[in-house]
This record gives sequence, C-alpha cells and structure tokens, in this order.
Amino acid sequence: MAVMAFPSGDPVADRRASYAEALALEGDFAAAAEVMAGALELAPGWAAGWYRLGEWREQADFGDAAAAWQQAVEADPTDRLGARLRWALAQGVRTVESMPSPFVELLFDQYAPAFDAALVERLNYRGPQLLKESLLRAGFTRAERALDLGCGTGLMGEALRGHAGWLEGWDISSGMLAEARGKGVYDALDKRDITELSLGAERYDLIVAADVFLYIGALERVVAWCAGSLKPGGRLAFTVERGTQAVELRESRRFAHSADYVRGLLSDAGFGAVRLEDCVVRRDRGADVAAFCVVAEASRVARDLEGDGDTMALA
Repeated sequence: MAVMAFPSGDPVADRRASYAEALALEGDFAAAAEVMAGALELAPGWAAGWYRLGEWREQADFGDAAAAWQQAVEADPTDRLGARLRWALAQGVRTVESMPSPFVELLFDQYAPAFDAALVERLNYRGPQLLKESLLRAGFTRAERALDLGCGTGLMGEALRGHAGWLEGWDISSGMLAEARGKGVYDALDKRDITELSLGAERYDLIVAADVFLYIGALERVVAWCAGSLKPGGRLAFTVERGTQAVELRESRRFAHSADYVRGLLSDAGFGAVRLEDCVVRRDRGADVAAFCVVAEASRVARDLEGDGDTMALA
C-alpha cells in the first residue's frame, strides 16, 4: 500500500510522509515511523498514514502497530485498506468472519492490469483448470446456464466457455470486469458484491467460485444463496485454502477453511453428493498453498426457501 497514492490533503504532512517513505526504503523503519507520526500530528484523520505507520512499527518491532491500525479504521470506517485485518492479526485474533468489501474492491481494482501475469506466470495459479477437472470427474459435462462468482479477469470463464451455453460473470471490481470483458468469453458481466446477494428469479445449472471464498471468511450466507439459485441437481464448485479451524484468518490476510466446516455448511444448505479433493492452487512466498477443490450437487427436489429457514440466512 503506497501512502502517496492516498494523500492526506495537507502538503506539509505529505512531504513528511515522502521523507518517511525514503527512510523506509533504506530499511530504517524506526526513523520512518517517527517521521510519519509527526506527519499524522498535522493530519490526524489520514487513514492511509495510520496504516503505513502500523506497517513500519511492525517492521521495527515496536509494540504499538495494532494501535495505528485501529486509528486507521477510526479514520475510515469503510476500511478500504484492510486495516482491521492487520489489527486482528497483530492481536492474535484469527476468528474474523469477513473481509471489508471496500478493501476487496480497491485491492483488485489496483491489481487488475497485472493480475494474470502475477497469478499465472509467477505464482503458478491453476485454480480454474483444477476446478474444471474436479467437475468433470464428478460427472459434469455441460451447463445450460453457468454463473462465475468473483469472475476476476475471466480465467475461470476461459476454462468453462466450452462447457456452458450461457456464461455469466459477477465481480466486485470494475477493473477486473474490464479485463474480463476484453477476453470476450462471457455472455454477460455485472458488478456485484457477492457477500450481499439476494435471491432472484434466475436459476443456474452451475455456479463456480475459483479462489473467491478465501476473501469472504464465513460462507453460510453465500452458500445458502447458491443453494437457492441452483436448479434441482445443479452443481456448486469452488476452491478454498485448506485449514484446521472452521474459518481462519491467515497472515496473508486470506481465509482458510476446514474440511469439516465445508462439509457441514454444504449439508446444512441442502446439498447432496459432496466431493472434496486435495489440491495445490498456487504458490505463495515459495511454498505450495494447500487447498480443496469442492463440487457439490444441489438437491434434485426443489426446496421451499420461504419455509425452511434459508430466508433468514440470506436476510
């Protein structure tokens, strides 16, 4: 996160922050933190400044990084920079249930132009191909209508295009959608926050979410929505990072999920046959990222969502 991409509005504070950045580039994080603290005396409501101060305090092994991230959240309650996640990790809190939507949107808007090169070429990302292979092993051949949740730049869409009559993609990031639109693989694209979906009239044969749920955390609401949006016998396919706790926030600021949690929430949502396959979707910091490829089949009997409690899950 580059502070100067989010200036304070005070020219003197910004100049001090620029000097602090130069000190940090030289590896003097203690001095950088001291100079930034001075800048924040001039601009106490500057969320990006507080966020950066927290980073430098952490790198300098100061004990008060969490306090700076708390100030960043107070300065920007929408938390576009994800300071609440940094605070939670600094405090040893791993049970955070969600990621701020404005943070996810900003993150991927910034990342969009370089996303494919960074993920596929440098991190050996294979999520879409692995998910497609899991679907084929589960007996999937073709969907009349398919929905790609969190479609990003369209990597999953490229893998699915030959297996879908109608292919729709939703994403929270305008930048990602622009990249996906340029590939020409979707019949429709729409900007949606998938953590805030409500049931509509459309029903799908297939809903996929490749490397998406790791940015959500608690999955009850979105899985219940998927259950209500699939045709009887339709399939939900997704990847999650493999964890030991139900929902665990990791140092990467992504979530991992346990096999028991995934199986339990799919059962509660009314899915029948469920396949969890171990996989490695990418590398991160030189290490393989263990994950699950999950394929679940919706009940072949239409469910009355108004009468079985799912409406409450989606409220």
